[in-house]
Amino acid sequence: MPGLELEIVDENWDPVPHDGDTVGELLIRGPWICAEYYNDPQPEKFHDGWLVTGDVAKIDGEEYLIIADRSKDLIKSGGEWISSVDLENHIVALDGVVQAAVVAQKHPKWDERPVALVILVDGSNITTELILEHCTEIFAKWQLPDDVIFVDQIPLTSTGKIDKKTIRAQLEEQAYQLPDLRNA
Repeated sequence: MPGLELEIVDENWDPVPHDGDTVGELLIRGPWICAEYYNDPQPEKFHDGWLVTGDVAKIDGEEYLIIADRSKDLIKSGGEWISSVDLENHIVALDGVVQAAVVAQKHPKWDERPVALVILVDGSNITTELILEHCTEIFAKWQLPDDVIFVDQIPLTSTGKIDKKTIRAQLEEQAYQLPDLRNA
């Protein structure tokens, strides 16, 4: 957009290549982008004149912006990023799945691991194994969910988006543990 600058940066605030593959935090600046919030500066939301959007994105060779996920919803596993949105979209593409939500769960070795909550069509015979097999079509083994939890409902925000904050809180309340940590 005229008058706006976009940049994608890594954890050290260094710009990443605009190759369509490398993802990073989306920053934006321009004459009509605020430099701080009125009476609430929130310095973590701004960096060196840039607004930190909270989105993770990539820019391709033709300078098209592709937003991948919200930074708080990305899963960092073994130093690599896993997009919860990409996993959700792929799981929902499976016939018999109504809705899916993927959230991170703490892991002592890998930092975080993905867990999928899935709502099935009534009478569907989809199994955890079928969902994981479906995901192997486009995801590497280390990106696959460690667990699939079949649920009757997934919490939504007032705007109809998946409420991952509530899901994470519910799993914590239930003292949920990843399968490989249950008998450790």
